[in-house]
Amino acid sequence: MTADPRFRVPLVIFTALLVQVTVLSRVRIFGVVPNLMLLVAVAAGITGGPARGAAIGFASGMAFDIFLETPLGLSALVFCIVGYTVGAAETGILRAAWWIPVLTAFVAGAAGEAMFAVAAQFVGRPDLLTARLAVVMVIVGITSGILALPVVRVVGWSLLKNTPRRTTVFS
Repeated sequence: MTADPRFRVPLVIFTALLVQVTVLSRVRIFGVVPNLMLLVAVAAGITGGPARGAAIGFASGMAFDIFLETPLGLSALVFCIVGYTVGAAETGILRAAWWIPVLTAFVAGAAGEAMFAVAAQFVGRPDLLTARLAVVMVIVGITSGILALPVVRVVGWSLLKNTPRRTTVFS
């Protein structure tokens, strides 16, 4: 049963949600909370491709939306698009270097926050599209880059994917 992605993926999403709302909600860097749920969508795109990135992005976004004051489904929409886009971009990129998922998580985390603010503008939340958005994008991008490697490994485990390992001369 534990070897089935139908069990592992919800377990990873639920665990990430618990960490997000209990631990990371108290961590503020210049007033910005890291976004682990968005990173789960990015990691799903990296390890599972566009379809799984979109599906897991949607699921993680819906789970996170329950705890946000924004309209239900806004995070799901944005995370779905980010997961799909990362998955589509990763299929064309050689993943030989360890830093590619880190850079991808940085860029996708920052872009996801920008997309969230723009999408919120269309559903009646213009308060998110401010000059402070640049700070939010940088902080979420940096924290996503820092957390990328372990989250990619965990999401890869949940999808039964062998995550790329760095090779050395002696291996």
